[in-house]
Amino acid sequence: MRAIVTGGAGFIGSHVVDALLARGDEVHVLDDLSTGKRERVAAAAELHVADVRAPVQVFDIVAPDVVLHLAAQADVRTSVERPDHDADVNVLGTLRVLEAARRHAAKVVFASTGGAIYGECDGPAPETAERRPLSPYGTSKLCGEEYLAMWNRLYGTSHVTLRLGNVYGARQEPHGEAGVVAIFMGALRDGGAPRIYGDGRQTRDYVHVTDVVRAMLAALEAGGGVFNVGTGVETSVLDLCGAIARVSGIERPPGFGPARRGEIQRSVLDPSLAARELGWHPERSLDSGLAYTWGWLTA
Repeated sequence: MRAIVTGGAGFIGSHVVDALLARGDEVHVLDDLSTGKRERVAAAAELHVADVRAPVQVFDIVAPDVVLHLAAQADVRTSVERPDHDADVNVLGTLRVLEAARRHAAKVVFASTGGAIYGECDGPAPETAERRPLSPYGTSKLCGEEYLAMWNRLYGTSHVTLRLGNVYGARQEPHGEAGVVAIFMGALRDGGAPRIYGDGRQTRDYVHVTDVVRAMLAALEAGGGVFNVGTGVETSVLDLCGAIARVSGIERPPGFGPARRGEIQRSVLDPSLAARELGWHPERSLDSGLAYTWGWLTA
């Protein structure tokens, strides 16, 4: 296949690029490098430095068969401070990717979010659970999902949405709006200690990036739909801190700060639909994934 990966110079996107190349696909990356890094893009892929809100020229050059759409404004705090910018990138960007893909009859796989869309969970949330985003970021991703679903109805396309859990792994930067795994590990590596906001009992569904990549490849064969990509297991921040201490061999008591306003307390996804319809299930345990990530971060 001839593939375009939007956001392919980012954390998850660069892993998707590598996996597509490994199976023999022709891979093009569309990334404005605002958060992505040129050095993450494999030499065998072609990088097109462009804005996801203006993708037509790149799409017309490449004429893709498939598009894996990961480019996004992904900082929740930025979405609260600048909701117009968040919507511009995540809603209009997705809409323009869909239009550009339609020019070439290309299938789209869209990376959405589970935690930011479902809001508070009382157990593993299925795809049919009420959607209650608590941030403009979650709302903009949900809007993108609805555009994909409408496109499928209007044009008979088979685009797929994947609602991702808390993704972690190699290449995730340990600063900024990075995942807590990278931040905690970065603190330990640099001689500091993890800092927990709130009491640490808030839970998340941590899924390793290699499992997410397998789900994206599986979604290329699906006939449309929305699928959770998580483990179905919730881990508290306190337990995560302990697991990271075990794999790193570094025991430092965490510091505590005030709870962050609006933070979700429980977030966990039910991945059973992906197992039934995509033949996908997570393979890496949390301890295995953390050990691999720590090895990369300290190499």
